[in-house]
Formats: sequence, structure tokens, C-alpha cells
Amino acid sequence: MADDVPESPLVEAAVRRAMWRLLPFLGLCYLLNYVDRVNVGFAALRMNPDLGLSAAAYGLGAGLFFVGYFFFEVPSNVVLHRVGARLWIARIMLTWGIVASATAFVTNELGFYAVRFLLGVAEAGFFPGIILYLTYWFPRARRARVVALFFLAVPLSTVLGAPLSTWLIENGDGVLGFAQGWRFMFFAEGVPAVLVGLLVLVLLPDRPTTARWLEPDAARALEARIADEDAAQVPETTGMRDALRDGRVVALSVVYFGVVFGLYVLAFFLPQVVSDLQEQFGVEFSLVQIGLITAVPYAVASVVMVLNARHSDATRERTLHVAVPALVGAAGVAVALFLDSPYLVIAAMCVCASGVFAAIPVIWQIPPTFLTGVGAAAGIALINSFGNLSGFVGPYLTGWLQGVTGDFRVGMFVVAGFMVLAAVVVLVVGRRVGTRDDGAPTTAGARP
Repeated sequence: MADDVPESPLVEAAVRRAMWRLLPFLGLCYLLNYVDRVNVGFAALRMNPDLGLSAAAYGLGAGLFFVGYFFFEVPSNVVLHRVGARLWIARIMLTWGIVASATAFVTNELGFYAVRFLLGVAEAGFFPGIILYLTYWFPRARRARVVALFFLAVPLSTVLGAPLSTWLIENGDGVLGFAQGWRFMFFAEGVPAVLVGLLVLVLLPDRPTTARWLEPDAARALEARIADEDAAQVPETTGMRDALRDGRVVALSVVYFGVVFGLYVLAFFLPQVVSDLQEQFGVEFSLVQIGLITAVPYAVASVVMVLNARHSDATRERTLHVAVPALVGAAGVAVALFLDSPYLVIAAMCVCASGVFAAIPVIWQIPPTFLTGVGAAAGIALINSFGNLSGFVGPYLTGWLQGVTGDFRVGMFVVAGFMVLAAVVVLVVGRRVGTRDDGAPTTAGARP
């Protein structure tokens, strides 16, 4: 059944209800996830001197999260496919919340490394698990905008989390017995993940037919619609081993690596870039003001991301909706730190962030065109885990280059280079799997 066939009233009703019942709650879960992952970027402004961390040591510790994440991502997503989203996502949230709060008790460089690695192990499987979970609920013609709405949690986590994290750091000295505000911030921001993880057990159904808030007829119609799409698509890879060896999965891993490289350099170093504007341009910001300024590129990016996803769904075109934002984002970051005004620097970072965020939801519409079943679980997890290795390489390399050169310019050029690479590779992948996702059988089946 092609996507241009009008939906039945039962399916439309089920999709609308699922969007209202699932997306706000899943968005909250991901907002907490991302805050606990990147709040170290704000803590670094006080934590690094307190623990005696150099820029390179901080970058290594921030990036070790993704080493643990990488090794446990695929098995975690396969388990989720087998035991169901409700139990496994609850387990993930409980463990990451405990580890995130434990960061408050780090006393030295090795402790910082250990807790970041364990946080990656705890979080492994969450994001690709949600991406897989959404394919159980939404027809293909809705998925890019649905993923974009879910992914709004990332820019919102900075729009809301940046001022909150910096406020907690600035005002947390002595609260609950923590000597430094950054310690209180880590503890306080880890607790909500544990509480919401318990709510997952109550509020998150595994599939439409297990949702109490859907009429049985509507739930069955929605599952039948998605099953018809999967049958019409004729995916070529259904097994885990084949998915992990599929050249298109590897190529999309490279694409995601390049785009997410920019995402995590922004997340971990944008607060320090903003702080450096003070010396560069003779201005002065409080810690809370740095948080607010850091939030601006994310606010702009959230709007651009949703618009790009809606246009991609409307045209059913995927490849150019990834490649063009990646190239635009690369241009923004390449020039950002060579401008002669703090306002222009922030504007350029808005362009970079918009390119990064606009590309990500659309990337995830490409794997289901040739993956299904446990193959989809394994392939999506591999793409995400390999792509997120850039979260290790990016912060470490950027921190090392900043330490060697004394500024962030060379590191920003590296970010631009990886985003250009992502654009080139996705154009090649598009030729292999087709640039449209319209539910028709795949004809461009050759593997790169």
C-alpha cells in the first residue's frame, strides 16, 4: 500500500491519538536523557578547575560516554525488540538516572572517566529503541515529522536545560551538603530520570493493540496499515547478521557520524565558545547569561528542523533533505569564529545548529526502506552507535586542538569537514536506495 493512498478514518484517528499520547511523554524522556548527557558542558566551566582537568582530559572524559554507548547499543536494541519497549526503556532510564546523579561524587580525573563510561553503558539503546518503537505506531508518510517532534527534546533540552543547569551551578553551593554547585546540578538533574523511568512502566504500551487508550478497531487498523507498508516495501535485509554486514548500513553510519560530530561539539563546547567571546570582543557575561546565549542556536534550530521534516514528508524525498542541511551547517560552523562581531558569531552558530538538527530526523527515514524486523533493530542501533562514536572523537579532538592552538577555529573546521563528508555519502546512499520513501518496492537494490 503506497503512502499516497488516503488513510482510513480509523487509522487517522489512531495516529492522532498516538501523537498526543506518546510524543509528549517520549519527548520528556529524551529531554531528560539529553540533559543528563550534555550538562557536563556547563559543569566544565567550574568543574574543570576544581578537578584540575585540562581541555584534552575534559574532552576525553566527555567522549568516553560514547565508548560505553557504542559497545552496548546493538545488544540493547535487540533486547528491546524482543522484550518490548515498556520494560527495557524503563530499565534504561532507571540506570542512567542513578549513574548521572553519581557524577556529583567524582573527585578526580579517573573517577570522571569512569562515570562517563558507565553513563554511556546505561543509556545504550534508548534513542535507537525509540526510533524503532515509533515505526510500530506511525505510517511512513508521518515519520519524519514525528521523529522531528520527538527530537525537539534535544534543542529544548538546551533552551530549557542551559539556563537551568547554569542556575543550579551558580546557586547550588552547599545545597544538600554539596560543596560545589556543579555537584548539586549533577545530582538534581539525574533524579527525574529515575522517577520518569518508573512512569514508563505505567504509561508506555508496547504496540497499538496493547494501548488501553485506543479503540480496538482503530488499533488493529493502524497495525494492519503499517504491516501493509512493510510488505509493500519489500525490505531486503531482515536478519541481524545481514543488517550488520549491509554496506548501506555502514554508509549511513558514516553519514550519521558526520552530522552528529557537529551536534556533540556544539553540545560540549558551545558554552566555552560563548564564554571565550568575552575576551575576544571585550564583553562580559554571567554564568546564567552564557546559558541563555547558548540556548539561542538551539531555539532557531528547533524551528528549522520541524519545517525540513514536514517538507520531506510532503515530498517523500529524503536524501536532499539530509545533504543540503549538512552542507549549510558546515558553511555556518566554518565561518563562525572568523567573524568580527559576537552577534554574527552567534548567528553563524544558529546556521550550523539548524543544519545539524534539520538533517537528523530525516536520516532515520532511510534505514526502514531496506531493513525490517530484528534486522531493523540491529541496523538502526549500529547506525546510531557508530554515529555516536563522534561524540567521543569530536569532544576529544576539539579539546586537544583547542589546547594545542589556543582557540576553537581548527576544531570548527574539522566539524565542517565531517558534515561535508556526511552530505557526500548520503547522496551516494540515495542513489542506492532511492531518494523517495513512498512505500513502493525498492528497485535500487545494489549495495555499495
